[in-house]
Formats: sequence, C-alpha cells, structure tokens
Amino acid sequence: MKKNSQLTKIGVYQNLGFLGIIVLCFLDDLLQLPGLIFSDHPFAFMYRRSTLDILLVLGVWFLVSRSTRRILDRVHYLEKFMRVCAWCRRIHFKGEWMPLEEFMRQSFDTPTTHGICKECLNRQQALIEKAKERKKAAAQ
Repeated sequence: MKKNSQLTKIGVYQNLGFLGIIVLCFLDDLLQLPGLIFSDHPFAFMYRRSTLDILLVLGVWFLVSRSTRRILDRVHYLEKFMRVCAWCRRIHFKGEWMPLEEFMRQSFDTPTTHGICKECLNRQQALIEKAKERKKAAAQ
C-alpha cells in the first residue's frame, strides 16, 4: 500500500507542476511581469499569445500525464507479482523467503511468478556438480 501512495504522489506532483506553469504563463501576460521586473515600459496584454501558451502547455500536460499514468499502472501491476521458489515453493516477501503455507496463512491475494532461493540454488548446483563427477568417474 505504501508504494501505491508513492506512485499516486508522482501524479499529484506532476499535475501541480503543470498547473503552476499554466498559472505562470497567464500571470506573465496579465501582470506584465517582464515590465515589472526589467523596466517601466508597459506591455500590451495579448490574450492570443497567453491562450496559445496555455493550450501548448495543456497539450504537453495531456501527453505526459497519459504516458506517466500508463507507466505507473504497469509498475503497479508488476509490483503485485511475488517470486516463488520453483523447487521448495517458498515465497520471497519483504526481503525474506517464507514458506508458501505461511504466506497463504497471512491471506495475501497476490499473483505469483517463479524464482529460486539461495538455498535451493546452492543445492541444485551441488547436485549438478555431483552428477558431473559421477559422469567423469563412469567414463574412466
């Protein structure tokens, strides 16, 4: 749940940033910020320029928001998957390998995929080495 709130914060910060850009574009022309900052020469307020700037920012905002939402949805989907050791069926959860029964007892309703824990990997590598040694011994 914590990661989901972090993903939501990304969207909120992105939207606030774009709203800030739009407000600055509008205030730039409305308050004549260049004239206030650099000189006393008045500038004419040009709604067309301001509107064009805002429409451009809105277009970029739409494209970026859509892309970001698709990426965040994909990340959220992939984070749901749990790794399951294909040999001993233990689950990798929060940095630890726990037995499948313990994981199910805690009633997590999460899709799974397969992996191999360190103990099973070492065991399988040892079995492979033993098989290679037996094969060499049988060949001699």
